[in-house]
Amino acid sequence: MATELDRAVAAYQLLHPQLMVASDAFMTMVREIIDEAGINYLTVEGRAKAVASFAGKALRFLEVQPDGDPLVGITDQVGVRVITYVQSDIDAVAALLAEQFAILDDRDMGRETASEGRFGYASRHLLVSLDRGEDAAYVPLRCASIQLRTVLQHAWAEFEHDIRYKGTVPPEQVPDLDRRFTLAAGLLELADREFTTIRDRLQAGLSDKVVASDEADPRISPQELATFLAGRYASAGWSRTDHYEWMAGLLLELGIGSLDELSAVLRDIDSAAITGAMGYRYPPGAVRRLDDDLLARFGERYLALHGNAHRTTALRARLAKLH
Repeated sequence: MATELDRAVAAYQLLHPQLMVASDAFMTMVREIIDEAGINYLTVEGRAKAVASFAGKALRFLEVQPDGDPLVGITDQVGVRVITYVQSDIDAVAALLAEQFAILDDRDMGRETASEGRFGYASRHLLVSLDRGEDAAYVPLRCASIQLRTVLQHAWAEFEHDIRYKGTVPPEQVPDLDRRFTLAAGLLELADREFTTIRDRLQAGLSDKVVASDEADPRISPQELATFLAGRYASAGWSRTDHYEWMAGLLLELGIGSLDELSAVLRDIDSAAITGAMGYRYPPGAVRRLDDDLLARFGERYLALHGNAHRTTALRARLAKLH
């Protein structure tokens, strides 16, 4: 085993610089995909598995599969982690990524734990590939392991990992520790549900809220826009805070500086038909819904806006769906 382990670690060490480049590329792709969809999230991070970490995992792998190849069997060499605010956003991101990558594996660890009648580790793990053919297989530089977690799931997992793997817990305290971690996991699952309820209720009530605008700023304020979009797209989720500000800039480029002007522009737009034409497999966020409606309304003029210069190709592809 030692010879095989040494060979695998040496090969991985040579591959590691390329894996670092691949991890940055996957992280950028995932972030751009989610941003373009207008789905809300906290962070998107990426990493290439450290050589020492690979060596430890390769040793455990070879103990179970002496004839296996760690370079193929260890599939988290490139990793991306997406942290969202609520569970429904995890489901939306997973559906979105399924549109963009080949999904080699999809494990919902929280669902598996719940099916066993327990509380504990909750995280959704996708193994994705850039190769979308039916024979797509794991290739280290073409694949990534993507973790999807809520903020609370991430807090539990990081704390639990930090405590358990430091080896500082006396054996006689392990049963009580397990019980307390289980209790914390159950409370966090309940908190996740409450956060979802809070968000949904706040969003449902936004359309009736009056938000003061800044007379010194010619743009529609992000708060005004969020309130307006919550009323117009009642079924859409919240978008990232900075996306409302970015969209306000696009509206100003179009000469739209008030909600009354925006309402007039959108008055004859069949938003439901536009969303249907896009064929989303995930629920698009409020900013994405407005983005689609403005694309349908202004066409090439919208593509030519300075604020859209970085995504002209993607917008043109979406415009083709409308035609």
